Amino acid sequence: MGIVLRKRGRTLHADGGWVGTAEGRFRLRGSLGTKNRDVAVRLAHRLETALVEGPSSPLWRELKAVLPQPTFARFAEYGGFRERQLPTWDDLCQSFEAHMLQRIELNKFRESTRDRYRATIREFTTFLQEQGISFLHDINKPLVELFKAWRIQRIKKKNFSRGGSGLALDAAILHRVFSFALENEWILKNPVRMEGRPGENPHGGAEPFTGDDLGRLRACAGDDLLTFLLLRWTGLRGSDAVSLTWAEVHLDRKEIERVTQKRRKKVILPIPIELLFALEVEHDKRNPQPNEPVLLNPATGKPMTRPRLYERMRSLGRRAGVPDAHPHRFRDTLAVDMLSRGASPYDVAKVLGDTIETVEKHYTPFVPELRERVRTILDSGGGLELVTTMSQPAPKPM
Repeated sequence: MGIVLRKRGRTLHADGGWVGTAEGRFRLRGSLGTKNRDVAVRLAHRLETALVEGPSSPLWRELKAVLPQPTFARFAEYGGFRERQLPTWDDLCQSFEAHMLQRIELNKFRESTRDRYRATIREFTTFLQEQGISFLHDINKPLVELFKAWRIQRIKKKNFSRGGSGLALDAAILHRVFSFALENEWILKNPVRMEGRPGENPHGGAEPFTGDDLGRLRACAGDDLLTFLLLRWTGLRGSDAVSLTWAEVHLDRKEIERVTQKRRKKVILPIPIELLFALEVEHDKRNPQPNEPVLLNPATGKPMTRPRLYERMRSLGRRAGVPDAHPHRFRDTLAVDMLSRGASPYDVAKVLGDTIETVEKHYTPFVPELRERVRTILDSGGGLELVTTMSQPAPKPM
């Protein structure tokens, strides 16, 4: 197609003549928005090239920036160019939600994990709405860093915020969401900088109860005694404790057999006498079906939920005068207790359904007996200095 330049009014126009489409014939023409003939010639040439190259020509985006909108729309429609809609944060959220549902169906993602992802996504959505931002290409590193400061202030306003330590998990979740966008070629680079590994705190780590703490908690347990004993002697995470069913409790074998929710690891837990007695009493009282949950909310008789479990343990801690009592501290307590009694990190990892690396990093530093064992070994005499001295030949007499 040859485009002819024609002057109409004050500006030069591109005239492609009569063309035919499915809707009929029309005159393909429009203003180039300039009176300068040299500029008009270059624009006409680029239009011709874009029409020849077709809808995928990169010239269309350049022409959109310089041509009057009616002219560009007319030539682009004839050339078959359809500008791709820029992806928005809402588009990403919808696609990632479908991705999470798919992963759940494949048993590679937990519903509880999805709920935590949703919470972070809702927070980031609220932040973007306050900033008036919707397109992904407007979300950059400075904006995400601003979100982190905004988010940590909101976290600290909540009870039990732990100084905003949950921000690391928020950053990790956002990093994964934007990695999904990167995989789908919606963005050129991930704008989220990680804030360390979630839950990793070299100055914190495990928070086991002391023997005195356990004694006071047991004395004040009351209606929560079964819950207390189950957490104390199994070290189950809160999500596993509330979803434990009677089918997984083998009273005849004195064992609990379960696949953990978080790591999908099978654990077989021996049931100590104290817990076994409490489970037998509860089973005789309720005569439950195998699929019924072991733990019920004493206040309502309905299945225990994870938030209610947390609140009841907090309440038990207040009654017993034990600060910051929560379900995960029982897991820490069992791990440290086992290590103190001589169990190896491998043994503890198998019981907790955790990795040996996690046990060594988070639990072994809190066992005084292990440190004393090392001290005894080092104080036993000998050492490399003695070995080196004995291996050297005796000096020759002068």
